[in-house]
Amino acid sequence: MSGTGEGVLRTSEVGTIFRNVPNQTMNRLFLGTVLLLSLAFVPASFAADAPAATAASPSLMRTLLGQAPGLRADVLKLALNAAHNAAERGLVKRDDLLTVIDYSLPSSQPRLFVFNLAQHKLLFRELVAHGKNSGGDLANFFSNDPGSLATSIGLFVTADPYFGGNGYSLRLRGLEQGINDMAWSRAIVLHGASYVSQEAVKILGRLGRSWGCPAVRSEIASKIIDTIRGGSPIFAYYPEKGWLAHSAFVK
Repeated sequence: MSGTGEGVLRTSEVGTIFRNVPNQTMNRLFLGTVLLLSLAFVPASFAADAPAATAASPSLMRTLLGQAPGLRADVLKLALNAAHNAAERGLVKRDDLLTVIDYSLPSSQPRLFVFNLAQHKLLFRELVAHGKNSGGDLANFFSNDPGSLATSIGLFVTADPYFGGNGYSLRLRGLEQGINDMAWSRAIVLHGASYVSQEAVKILGRLGRSWGCPAVRSEIASKIIDTIRGGSPIFAYYPEKGWLAHSAFVK
C-alpha cells in the first residue's frame, strides 16, 4: 500500500496511542493489530483453494473411492478432470456434484455413482442399463447416431426433468461433438425402468436394455433426478481409444 491517506497512521501517532492506554488494553490492541496484518497478507492462492475442488486431488480420490466399491481409480480421475475442465469453461452450473457411469462394468453390477464433491460424499451407487444395441451384460458398442438404440459415452450435463413416456425423466445435453452431442435430439434421458432390478438379473443374467438411455431402478429414479438436475456433470466411461485420445475434456 502506498500514499499517506487519512486511513494511514504515522509511526509517531501509533506510539502516542500505545502510551496513553493501560497495559492490558495495549496488549489487546497489539494482538488485534498482529491478527489484522496476518489476514491482510494471506496469499491469494490460499483463498482460491478454500472451496471444495473438483480436480482429481489425491485426498479427494482416496475419500471418494473408499465409499464407492467397484469404481476404479483411473475412471474416477478421468471423470473429475473432465468435470473440472467443463466447469472452467462455464458449461457446468453445479460443480458440487458428479455422476460417474462406468460402462466397462457388467450391467448386473452397480456402475452408476453420484458424488457430492463439496461434502466428499457418495450419494448413490446404483444399477444402470445401457442401450439395446450396445451389448448384453457387457456393453461393447456405442453410438451418437439417431435410431441406433445404442448408448453414448462421454461428458454430459443435466438439464431439467419432465414427465414423458418413461415417467419422470431427466434431459441430458451431450457436450462432446461427434460423441454424444446428438443426445438431446435422440431424447437420451435418465429415467426409471422396471427392467432395472436384481430380479431382472436373476432371470436374465443381466439387466433389461433401453433404447440408449441410462435407465435406473424405478424406486430410486426420482431421488437421483431431483439430486442431479439443473446443470451437474455426468461422465459416461468406456475405454474407447479414439474418444479418450481426442476428447476436449478428458485431459
